[in-house]
Amino acid sequence: MGNLTGLDRLEYSLRSGSEGGIVEPDYLRAVEAFAEWYRAQPEVHHAQAFPRIIKRLNRIMHGDDPAFYRIPDDPELAAQLLLLYELSLPLGADLNDRMDVARSATRLTVVLKNTSTRDHLDIDARAQAWLQGNAPGLAGPASGFTMISAHLSNRTVHAMLWGAIVATGLISAILLLVFRNVRIGLICLVPNFVPPVMAFGLWGYLSGTIGLGASVVTGIAIGIIVDDTVHFLAKYLNARRQGSPAPEAVRTTLREVGPALWATTAVLAAGFLVLASSGYEPSRVLGVLVAGTIVSALIADLFLLPVLLMAVDRRR
Repeated sequence: MGNLTGLDRLEYSLRSGSEGGIVEPDYLRAVEAFAEWYRAQPEVHHAQAFPRIIKRLNRIMHGDDPAFYRIPDDPELAAQLLLLYELSLPLGADLNDRMDVARSATRLTVVLKNTSTRDHLDIDARAQAWLQGNAPGLAGPASGFTMISAHLSNRTVHAMLWGAIVATGLISAILLLVFRNVRIGLICLVPNFVPPVMAFGLWGYLSGTIGLGASVVTGIAIGIIVDDTVHFLAKYLNARRQGSPAPEAVRTTLREVGPALWATTAVLAAGFLVLASSGYEPSRVLGVLVAGTIVSALIADLFLLPVLLMAVDRRR
């Protein structure tokens, strides 16, 4: 960002409505007004629009007089300026990337500062509102890789988070059936939900940005989280069936399962933390968040789950 000025770009196809209509003064003024509105937005680094070429040509052909740095009132003059400009360009430097073959539409490129996908969607929504009020039919929604990525990230984040919630609920329901104990099934919800909440809460405090890498964390980590919970509960219920009171059953479980939980957590967290050294942002975020979720799961299983079990089984 510091050296390339901006990697996020919004692209607009600005339609004139007729063949050769891009030299019409009304069209050029509408495009210039839209570009100026974009340049005034705080998220925008700069906007590249076709009318600036015509304005610069008009000034040059009048002896660089600043008074002529404007859109010509005569469409024929604008067409002649454009033709002269294109004839003077060297091979490969034409304007085919800024207009279509029929000269019926031009391209507006908006270069953004360091912004999030939410900012991309928000600024395009504001642009659509401006177009509806000032130049209806001039352009549709923004296109380009940046907007594709923004919509993809937005949908993926919401889908993965809701999917993780549903999956956690279904897994807890399965554990309820396996252990044949309603209380234990409900308790399973807590240590399964708490670790992702803890990890995302810490990440929100440190960063506050959820992208593609962060959206898949819960889906990856939930299997590990449930695995630790199942080991703990299976050993605890076995001790309870043998007649041990709840506190003694928790102590027995911690002695027998605790070392395994510590070891698997250390190995898995260290493995995922390797990704934290990646220069690719989604991989780095994925490694940090998965490792944090796994460590949070260990904390929940060693400190929260025993307290819940003893509280529920206190009367027994």
